[in-house]
Amino acid sequence: MPDTLLHVVARHAAAHADPAGLALTPVPGLTTIRATAPTGLVHAITKPMVCMVLQGTKHVALGAQTFTFGAGDSLLVTADVPCVSQITQASVEAPYLSVVLELDLALIAELVLEMKAVPADEGAAVRVEPTDAEVADAALRLMRLVERPAAMPILHAQLLRELHYWLLAGRHGPAIRRLGWPQAPGQRIARAIALVRAEFTRPLPVERLAAEAKMSVSSFHQHFRAVTSLSPLQFQKQLRLIEARRLVTSEGRSASSAAFAVGYESVSQFTREYGRMFGRSPMKDAAETRGALDTVA
Repeated sequence: MPDTLLHVVARHAAAHADPAGLALTPVPGLTTIRATAPTGLVHAITKPMVCMVLQGTKHVALGAQTFTFGAGDSLLVTADVPCVSQITQASVEAPYLSVVLELDLALIAELVLEMKAVPADEGAAVRVEPTDAEVADAALRLMRLVERPAAMPILHAQLLRELHYWLLAGRHGPAIRRLGWPQAPGQRIARAIALVRAEFTRPLPVERLAAEAKMSVSSFHQHFRAVTSLSPLQFQKQLRLIEARRLVTSEGRSASSAAFAVGYESVSQFTREYGRMFGRSPMKDAAETRGALDTVA
């Protein structure tokens, strides 16, 4: 039986997945995900990417928008947006499997120019469509290359370029094309978001962020909320809390240590906001995460 994308991803994920189910590949931005049981809620601020689900089902919420998608579907995210996700269908016999590609914005800009493609109007930052056959075929050949390390340095760049081309030419193309136009409002906001990501532990005056986006403060606020569904301050707060959760659950930091590391000056404020976002205190969250990992082990 010939290999399918499902078979190749299943092999790679089974051999390389970490305890969270993530299996990196040597291809920049390409990751596989595997889960053998439904998961809890995962909070993240997602970079522009496409997630191709091959088996199982996943649920994603962005503000009031919700998406449930499964095998044969692709989730597209075209901006840095806060998402809450949960794998809802997975088992040992039929694990949840997906392949995620972080979009290369420079490559998209180059292809958009060569294709003479016109971007669509600004629209939803998250959407789900059936996976195009050409996209799945290019992803399969790229994943096969992962199993041929000698060929990887020579061939991966052209296959990655081809995969981006088919994404631009397919169902998701109109939305992805916006990423190739540097002066589009979404891309100007992206430059401010990159600054927030780089300096999220420090105070960031909105005037500095607006200047980075080359917008007035009022226009910046309007476009920032339209892209991310949050104000700049709320966005920074979520970044801080997500990083603090990693420090608490993965590195065993105390609540106070994590709070100060991400820029909080008040531990009590940090604990309150952590509880509001994740539904439990930092220490309870850490204990439950350790218990879940012990169960898997």
